[in-house]
Amino acid sequence: MSGRSQDESALVKFSERLTSSAAFATLFRQGMDLVEETAAYLDGAGRIEARALDRAVSLTYATESMRLTTRLMQMASWLLLHRAVKEGEMTLTQANREKTRVKLSAADPGAADVIERLPPQLQELIARSMTLQAKVRRLDITIHAPSTERAGTGNPLAPHLTRLKAAFETT
Repeated sequence: MSGRSQDESALVKFSERLTSSAAFATLFRQGMDLVEETAAYLDGAGRIEARALDRAVSLTYATESMRLTTRLMQMASWLLLHRAVKEGEMTLTQANREKTRVKLSAADPGAADVIERLPPQLQELIARSMTLQAKVRRLDITIHAPSTERAGTGNPLAPHLTRLKAAFETT
């Protein structure tokens, strides 16, 4: 096995370990809890609040609740995909292929002046979903960064050591 393949294997193992970390477990729980909380709000108190809104704000409510739902479903898909890696149901490489269907940048909310006319609880759910989305995006970049980018984040001598190792293996 060449030095490069060993390095890439170590990087994949590091990325797979991230899905087994306490940080991922916390993020997963936060994401699933937010999905459940949002569904309960939109089916309950949110439905009542929406009826009391004037027509223009009601349209904004419908648009933003759809964006919120879409954003949360995309994040839930990403989280479930990476939980499958953690559980050994798929490899990180398989997850990387599947995650191309997940759009973590989808459904960003409208302008702040539009959002501020919505019921406070919906505003809070939108804000929390955006915070969660930022965390998921950062983790996604960390886990799925090309191996050449990840190599630079560890030991700064790693590229040199790899070349030295490769030089001695070929002689």
